[in-house]
Amino acid sequence: MSLDSLPDRIAAVQAGSLSAADDLFRRFEPWLKVIARSQVESRFAAKFDPSDLVQQTLAQAVRDFPQFKGTTEPELLAWLRQILAHTLAHEIRRYAGTQKRDLDREVSLDQDLTAVSQRLGDLLPGSGPTPSQNAVVADRQVQLARLLERLPPDYRDILVLRHLEGLSHDAIAQRMNRKPGAVRMLWVRALARLKEEAMRDGELPG
Repeated sequence: MSLDSLPDRIAAVQAGSLSAADDLFRRFEPWLKVIARSQVESRFAAKFDPSDLVQQTLAQAVRDFPQFKGTTEPELLAWLRQILAHTLAHEIRRYAGTQKRDLDREVSLDQDLTAVSQRLGDLLPGSGPTPSQNAVVADRQVQLARLLERLPPDYRDILVLRHLEGLSHDAIAQRMNRKPGAVRMLWVRALARLKEEAMRDGELPG
């Protein structure tokens, strides 16, 4: 989906087109999975399934889409992040056995998800227009998330741990139950593979 077609696609979804909704949200599913995984695995490991959180988020997005008033990709990403933060906060409350809604927690989660998304956009050096253009930045985050989802699981995991969660090689070695030297080699191979995928898709110059 090109950036130019996004407003028309949003308008079609708001008008009730199910095919447009499926196409629109399929584009953002990998991005949601990446940022959800970074929070779940670093803070709530083995308690929530990131894929389940994403499916709940998308279901709510489809249901509440008539309330979305934006027209741009940055606005849509911000809206989806808020829904994901709300969904994650709900699961935390359910796990903790409390029905109290903690707005501060939702705001904190949204801020954390925003920071992860920004780090995702910085994962590889850019080759296009100035990063100050919000639409370009948002599109880059979505494209890199899609590339990450195509990588083998161990490659994807080490890039998320290193670049999105900011863990050291030693900390990653403990998390992945590997030796630090093996982790460094895996990281080098994973980054090289991501660059190859980016060049193949035109995200980096060849």
